[in-house]
Amino acid sequence: MRAAWTDDKIPIAIMIDDTGLNRRNAQRVNRLKAPLSISFMAYADELGRQTQAARAAGHEIWLHVPMEPSDAGEKPGPQALLTHLSEAELRSRLEWMLARIEGGFVGLNNHMGSKFTAQAAGMDLVMATIKPYGIAFLDSRTSAQSVAAEAARRHGVPFVARDVFLDNDQGADNVRRQLKATEDIARKQGHAVAIGHPHSGTIEALDAWLATLDQRGFVLVPVSAIVRKRNGG
Repeated sequence: MRAAWTDDKIPIAIMIDDTGLNRRNAQRVNRLKAPLSISFMAYADELGRQTQAARAAGHEIWLHVPMEPSDAGEKPGPQALLTHLSEAELRSRLEWMLARIEGGFVGLNNHMGSKFTAQAAGMDLVMATIKPYGIAFLDSRTSAQSVAAEAARRHGVPFVARDVFLDNDQGADNVRRQLKATEDIARKQGHAVAIGHPHSGTIEALDAWLATLDQRGFVLVPVSAIVRKRNGG
């Protein structure tokens, strides 16, 4: 999916990840102004039907890949990429996830992963595996120690990192504040990428915010457009 913008509009991309588990809210996300980038959880059910509906609504499709967090009490979910697994098992799990979405997707980003994304060997394997697919990697930046950018550079994988989390606090008022922070970052660096989730407060805040985005000098673009902008495309 391509989206152009003019010099007088600053691009902002919004990714909604963890999508596909709560189908009712996934449908509500589909009704939001496009193009959002929607990252579907790799182990969600009926991904073909769900991604088809999102595409039909004009949104961009990504794959949300569970990775090991630093907190052992947090559970990333089935088929997660874990630091103790062999290269063969990691590759098998990742290739299973890459085959989950029919009709293709433009890239993947990590679900959790504060431990896994800080390990060079694991991230090198991820980048080497996805390179032949011609897809991008968005670092959700769940860890300040993430080495995803360096691994992507070594393997020539198009890369971008998240600037803002919208809904660590799920209330609509907080999401509105985080959207304002996203605008501030976009003005400073010429673009911004924010990640939210299919929570009711997030959907409510986004619905109103997206309706007035153009009036404030911004343009909504898919994450892939920011990837191309940052990677010289």
